[in-house]
Amino acid sequence: MALALGLAGNAAYAKPPVIITLSATSSGAEIQKALDSLPPKGEVILLEGRYEISHPLRLRHDYMTLSGSGPKTLLHLSAAANCPVVILGPPLTRGKRPLSHVRLANLQIYGNRRNQKVELWRTVGDGSEFNNDGVEIWNVNDALVEHVTCSRCRSGGLVSSKARRMVVSDFESFDNQFDGLACYLTEDCQFQDLRLHDNIAAGISLDLAFNHNLFTNVALFGNDLGVFMRYSKDNVFKAMSIWKCRHDGVFMAQTAEPSTNGWHLSPGTECTGNDFENLLVRDCGGRAFRVNDASCTNNMISAAQFRRNRSGGMSQPASNPVVLRDVVER
Repeated sequence: MALALGLAGNAAYAKPPVIITLSATSSGAEIQKALDSLPPKGEVILLEGRYEISHPLRLRHDYMTLSGSGPKTLLHLSAAANCPVVILGPPLTRGKRPLSHVRLANLQIYGNRRNQKVELWRTVGDGSEFNNDGVEIWNVNDALVEHVTCSRCRSGGLVSSKARRMVVSDFESFDNQFDGLACYLTEDCQFQDLRLHDNIAAGISLDLAFNHNLFTNVALFGNDLGVFMRYSKDNVFKAMSIWKCRHDGVFMAQTAEPSTNGWHLSPGTECTGNDFENLLVRDCGGRAFRVNDASCTNNMISAAQFRRNRSGGMSQPASNPVVLRDVVER
């Protein structure tokens, strides 16, 4: 299975010509002012400390970086802010041209979800919804997110929509109200070294044209579902470990929509051509891997182990739309 993937990181982010360094006495407004003042390839660096955020920090120009100084740099969402903490994307009033080459790195995000009142922050002109997430990536090419932790957000940890050639590396997301990582209209991206755990919904949620992406070295544990996926095609998952989900390890389906005659499957929204290599699913409360619809064809699971899952290992329609190779169920 061939994937056309690009790396966002390397030369595009090397040697910024202007670096602005801010201390923890800086307000969110001062951080935003510094970001907006950057020339192309400039960088704002936040020193260690807690930064109180009451409005989203927005990377809205090409070739810019917001970086912390490691895990002791904390972006803390203020009580009742009810907004994303960081947005990577063009100005919301004009989203026709994608933003290019933006980077978020080396910090922690705390969503303060118990002190947020609502999930939805804003709906923009194309119908996209911005929720009370840790990181929103919207209409961006070649974004890089690395060495970032998102926790306790009112909605999800990191959410991408209309993203191309993005790299997410060394990312942790936990105890969020919904998903650790959720992706829509996302293509040709790489996700590597992920730790997504103890989220109230899924570790990973994939939907609405999630195509031609690569996951490597992923740990999912303590979530409701490990991976929820619909309308996802030609993706590769390598070295993924899933354990102690409250329900299924992987749930794969075609999108269903309501009508006057009840629910019906939406044509063209099948999960097809996905490849799982070196998959481990153990100690989950449901099935290790559940395929809901016979239309989810041309998928493959190879070199997998399904251990001690309460409802068993593989579950799929009688037509066996998923090919199994060297799969061990215990």
